[in-house]
Amino acid sequence: MHYRTVMMYTETGCFVACVCGWILVCSTMPTNYWTYSEVDSLVLTSGHYFSNLWKDCLSDSTGVTDCKEFPTLLALQTYIHLCRSLVIISIILGFFGSIFALVGMKCTKLGGSEIVNARVTFAAGMNYLFSGLCGMFAYSCYAHKVISEFMDPDYKAKKFELGSALFVGWGGSALLAAGGFVYSITAGKEGCRSRYQCTFTLLTKRRCIHAKDAQLVCNQKSVLNRIKLGILCSTGNACYIINT
Repeated sequence: MHYRTVMMYTETGCFVACVCGWILVCSTMPTNYWTYSEVDSLVLTSGHYFSNLWKDCLSDSTGVTDCKEFPTLLALQTYIHLCRSLVIISIILGFFGSIFALVGMKCTKLGGSEIVNARVTFAAGMNYLFSGLCGMFAYSCYAHKVISEFMDPDYKAKKFELGSALFVGWGGSALLAAGGFVYSITAGKEGCRSRYQCTFTLLTKRRCIHAKDAQLVCNQKSVLNRIKLGILCSTGNACYIINT
């Protein structure tokens, strides 16, 4: 299979994985079940508590749910502020990563040259990668706090367990990080390969110039000046340096 086709399928697969991961991370923001706790230790309970980054809720046996938002911003614990910030940063980075990916992907035909597309795709990969890492750290920090309180025998307040939102967030962050890593590796190799590709031949002295500079010379010089300078230009980014 042609190299360009393989790269196109790889970019498409990474893009789908990253977008799915970004959607999963976004879905955890309004989800209430970051933590939950039963009212008592019996199997048949009359209700349970659950909470997220924004509010605490109580649900009774009739299915009625009463939620109360955190009353003040300054009185919150540090890990709540940290997790809020990291999840929001993760969502923002994932959004811009999707924009860059749509512009730089080979199948969209929206970018410019191969070098520009590779750089834009690399930027998308880095955005996705850091988005996944921020989300992973946020969910892990929140889970660590919950587990520490649950395992602490001296902690007398109500103990909570890990909710479903944390596992969804971990899965989405893993997709973002994995897709962003593959994006960065493939786009980085593609950018280096396109940037430094140069075909040259030897008559009196061997010399290879930067592909971008060679293309600039080829575009600006007339045919007569090219012959005088000993420059024989070809299509694409390759340039044959005859006598320089």
